Amino acid sequence: MLRTVSTTGYSHQETEQTARRLARPAAWLVLVSFLAGSVATMTQAAEHSEPGPRFGVIDRHDPRFDKLIPPGAKLEKLAAGFDWSEGPVWVRDGGYLLFSDIPRNSVMRWKEEDGVSVFFKPSGYTGLEPFTGEEPGSNGLLFDRNQQLILCQHGDRRVARRLPDGNFETLIDRYEGKRLNSPNDAVYHSSGDLYFTDPPYGLPRKLMDQMPPRELDFCGVYRLGTDGKLTLLTTEMTRPNGIGFSPDEKTLYVAQSDPAAALWKKFAVKSDGTLEPGKLLYDATAWVKAGKKGLPDGLKVDREGNVFATGPGGVHVFAPDGTLLGSIDTDERTANCGWGEDGTVLYICADMFLCRIKTATKAASW
Repeated sequence: MLRTVSTTGYSHQETEQTARRLARPAAWLVLVSFLAGSVATMTQAAEHSEPGPRFGVIDRHDPRFDKLIPPGAKLEKLAAGFDWSEGPVWVRDGGYLLFSDIPRNSVMRWKEEDGVSVFFKPSGYTGLEPFTGEEPGSNGLLFDRNQQLILCQHGDRRVARRLPDGNFETLIDRYEGKRLNSPNDAVYHSSGDLYFTDPPYGLPRKLMDQMPPRELDFCGVYRLGTDGKLTLLTTEMTRPNGIGFSPDEKTLYVAQSDPAAALWKKFAVKSDGTLEPGKLLYDATAWVKAGKKGLPDGLKVDREGNVFATGPGGVHVFAPDGTLLGSIDTDERTANCGWGEDGTVLYICADMFLCRIKTATKAASW
């Protein structure tokens, strides 16, 4: 079903995230300036905001990690002042990064020589009525085969394509006639099929929403086929979030951003594109209980099959068998990461920060 709409959301940190934003004076200054159309203040925030004491600490748990993040590699803070940064994707034709600021319903643009600017708004909620939740904007971003931008839109509860004229075209917004919760992150298979997750974070009251407005009583992982058919692949993830394929596409990795079961699973992909039951890749629930900031969120995979997964404390790198190789600490709730430049630079969205680190590996497909 295709629908065109004119364009004239920690996601899952919920009320704790909101309270922390309200208590941060610098963030309010940035918000006021943003509403006034000032990007200069965001640049100043990037210059003066200080990350936590563990920002940039690299923990090496396995010798193999040195071949991925070489000794001496540094985590750079590129920009700051965002409400909740998410979904980084590199635009090769132009050499810049796009990412979502979910609460501000905006897609942002960052380029080395230009800094940060608003690329377009609205990004995830195009309705006329005031949005009553905290996270109306787009979340995960990616490009299709035609290099058109695909957005997981919280407020509009759909996966959409941004057309050259700036309008949005609905790719999917319903399962068996019922509205999706709020699509969160997505990845393309080489067949052209789109796999995506659908947790409740874009709903006004998230999991507390009753039907209506929530119409599905589960959180699913789906496949949207090139024929337009939507297949529910699994409901075993309580809060499915980040998603990505192994290089051979025989394994699908999915993050679960549930504080009671904060983990990553791997699913064997069948020949017909559906999934076997999931197996545990890594359980980080103990990290959450120990007070590390954040939950399992967005992830990306390198050409060797290592999983770069945002989660409690920063970005954690797992071998395909689930061995923790090392971690890049941001000291913030870290939402997502994405490959950029020549495919060896990892861009990281960590709450109000945009960061990057040069790696010695490369994206699984580039």
